[in-house]
Amino acid sequence: MQIANETAVWLQYTLRNDAGEILDASEDNEPLVYIHGQGDIVPGLEKALEGKAAGTKFKVTVSPEEGYGVRSNTKVQTVPRTAFEDDAEIEPGTQFQAEGPDGVSIVTVVEIADDEVTIDANHPLAGENLHFEIEVVKLRAATPEELEHGHVHEGGHHHH
Repeated sequence: MQIANETAVWLQYTLRNDAGEILDASEDNEPLVYIHGQGDIVPGLEKALEGKAAGTKFKVTVSPEEGYGVRSNTKVQTVPRTAFEDDAEIEPGTQFQAEGPDGVSIVTVVEIADDEVTIDANHPLAGENLHFEIEVVKLRAATPEELEHGHVHEGGHHHH
């Protein structure tokens, strides 16, 4: 069996940046599980996985355009300090969830002036090349129920 749309896929992965630093990785006994073709993982990785069989190990580099997007300067803005709750701990690098026109996004505080805060709503990995090491652990067809719910039901767990 090969990975195609509506395949339930179990992956072990390590994600590195251009400098070779590990940004993210699956736990040894906790593979990432997703249904192929539903947009649950970045497009470039989904394309690279297409047609792979269980047991396959490979490396792929995903460009920002096929990953978390290119950095956009329009997503960096300065807001008044009063936009934050009085007791919010704000310092450069602090991340907040913000409600925007496209739903909830993560914003990162970049700089703080007297009564203004500069925030960046780019994804923290926007503009980064994503270097994945992948091992396809297991595949099976997703069930109709899983497709309806949009996720894999592990080992007999069902919603009623």
